[in-house]
Amino acid sequence: MTAPPAPDACQIYLLTPPKIEDLDVFIADFQAAITAAPVACLQIRLKDASEAEIEEIAKKLIPIAHIQDTLILINDNAYIAARTGADGVHLGQQDMKINLAKTLISDDAIIGITCHNSKDLAFEAGMAGADYVAFGSFFKSETKPEASPADLELLTWWNETMEIPSVAIGGITTQNARSVIEAGANYIALSSGVWDHKDGPAEAVKQLSALCLAHSPVLP
Repeated sequence: MTAPPAPDACQIYLLTPPKIEDLDVFIADFQAAITAAPVACLQIRLKDASEAEIEEIAKKLIPIAHIQDTLILINDNAYIAARTGADGVHLGQQDMKINLAKTLISDDAIIGITCHNSKDLAFEAGMAGADYVAFGSFFKSETKPEASPADLELLTWWNETMEIPSVAIGGITTQNARSVIEAGANYIALSSGVWDHKDGPAEAVKQLSALCLAHSPVLP
């Protein structure tokens, strides 16, 4: 599946909770979320899980996601992405290089990379062939409390300067997403902001989708 160009309106990018205690419960929440409104992708990010556990989860989630045209990305590990037939991989700065990941996964698979708050890292990722760059943290994050802060101006500058899509991440919720969307993020990445929403994941996704449609910058 080929990585799409930057979308006209901001789209929703979900990450799994840090731990999935009950897979059946999470599958139900995931199905409710992706059928409530369009969700571009889900990144399976389970730092403490074994490769076997991640593969099992991926193989169960991929067919469910694809029914709704939602992509599945694997965090950090291109080997798992290749073995499970996931749609791509998200790499951190300390993970394998993009050129190595490209040799492991299919030619049309998606490769995204964390660029923190750095224009230089984002330029390097783009030159290396990344399909998107992820900036953050824009707000205090429950899953990454140690993350360096990023300014909204970075999203605006990237959106106006570059064609490679940007993903905004870090503490985004239905309450603060509007400012990130208006700044020019192509995708907003959320974990606890959806899964822990007081009215449930489906309602969170509905609210976020409405915000994306109402507040995405008008393209030139």
